[in-house]
Amino acid sequence: MDREGLLGFALTCLVIELTPGPNMAYLAVLSATSGRRSGFAATAGIALGLMLVGIGAALGLTAVIGSSRWLYESWRWAGVLYLFWLAWEGWQGTNETSPGDARVLQNDATYFSRGLITNLLNPKAGIFYVAILPTFLDPSRAFASQAVLLSVIYVLIATTIHSTIVLSANAAEPWLRDPERSITVRRYLSGALVIIALWLAYATRYATTQ
Repeated sequence: MDREGLLGFALTCLVIELTPGPNMAYLAVLSATSGRRSGFAATAGIALGLMLVGIGAALGLTAVIGSSRWLYESWRWAGVLYLFWLAWEGWQGTNETSPGDARVLQNDATYFSRGLITNLLNPKAGIFYVAILPTFLDPSRAFASQAVLLSVIYVLIATTIHSTIVLSANAAEPWLRDPERSITVRRYLSGALVIIALWLAYATRYATTQ
């Protein structure tokens, strides 16, 4: 692919990832209340999820889901309901943080898997790979290799932004040590996650092919 095409794709990814979405809200809630390590564990899971969806697009799997209304709606609502569950957990203040290396590793695995599931069930990511990514492909070259390359670029940009969110949210941790303040902020962020889940359900409602 030519340099101009790659630059245009990178800028498109940047704009899309700077748009508030489920990853931003979840990472903000998690990092502000559970710390930077938890946030980075979730970021790694998100990156893997985005890459797997990209590989699925390269193999044609996301196109198959998009062509079936039943499959797409099942995928879409599973993602929306999962976001509601994460918001409820954040509202309740369910925290798995406690001393002990074994417990910390368990927490890391938990947050990693949640980041992964959030993006495997994220229709916004699937739509990006099906509707936007192909517009940057060179039809004279192999589709799969180009799709994988662009997916890697997208994941790198997304991970950079998500890591910045983790660091920014974690910087507020000393301010959030006050229990009442922490509860208030956590519930505001959880409410934002609910709003984003509702927006995602609305924005992706016409994405299926008839």
